[in-house]
Amino acid sequence: MLECEFFSKKIKNPILLASGILGMTKASLETACDNGCGGVIAKSLTLEPRKGHEGPNIIETECGILNAMGYPNPGIEFGLTEFGGWKRKEALVISIVGKDAKEFGLLAKKVEDSKKELGATAIEAVISCPHTPGYGTMAGQGTPESIIEITNAIKDKSKLPLIIKLSPSIPGEGKAAKAAEDAGADGINMGNSLGPGMKIDLARKKPILGFGVGGLTGPAIKPIIVRGVYDIYKSVNIPIIATGGITNGSDAIEMIMAGASWVSVGSAVYYRGPKVFGDIAKEMETWMKENKYKKHAELVGVAHDVRDHKSDIY
Repeated sequence: MLECEFFSKKIKNPILLASGILGMTKASLETACDNGCGGVIAKSLTLEPRKGHEGPNIIETECGILNAMGYPNPGIEFGLTEFGGWKRKEALVISIVGKDAKEFGLLAKKVEDSKKELGATAIEAVISCPHTPGYGTMAGQGTPESIIEITNAIKDKSKLPLIIKLSPSIPGEGKAAKAAEDAGADGINMGNSLGPGMKIDLARKKPILGFGVGGLTGPAIKPIIVRGVYDIYKSVNIPIIATGGITNGSDAIEMIMAGASWVSVGSAVYYRGPKVFGDIAKEMETWMKENKYKKHAELVGVAHDVRDHKSDIY
């Protein structure tokens, strides 16, 4: 019922582990697979090792979770060794993040050179972090011009399918996604943390997070992601991953109706525990049986006008 393809690889369901959650080691990725996801997106890797922002890095708020990690990671060389030798049925996506197109190209070449040993299905290029200076939205990477340059640089160095991860913090997701598609991207990941946002400690009279601001995740951002997926589906013909605010099967179904082929889950692990992937899959199947759907692909984009899914409703 939920079995589908993820860039030529058959996977058991369209639920992925989002990058940055439980994804620092190969063992943690495998644990997520054992708990029911169809694929995993590894922790984003940079050219050199990064310590990340000073703590506190994560704080729960009344409407979601604020985080400011700053891309802590061991660097691309160590990361590819750690994640290498992937032989599981679940898909593995290598996530990369660079300061500019040149860095993205260098990272992509390293992934390409290691792809036989890696066993990876695709590359994800993250241009959407709202709280790390020099990267993502803080480096102006969300513009169509920047997206074209970054996509070209990666496609020039790697033949693996490329997913461009866009930000919900910058308007114009449809135009951004179209720029990525025109430059050769194979898929779009709509979603990252929203922001930046802030929470202040009343006793200390200072921001709680060590970096001061962070990205908001959790249920509060789901409507923004749904709208972003909807807009992108109207704009491109490449498949979409929806990321942000998905905590149960109904959330996943809603994203798919908006136009997503797959969903990735992150903060729901905090709210519902590590077995949330399998739980969401069961909830999706229950809804589909009750509503007489045999395959999840039948639901992709059904919220759009069937006569013209590119039509604009607002």
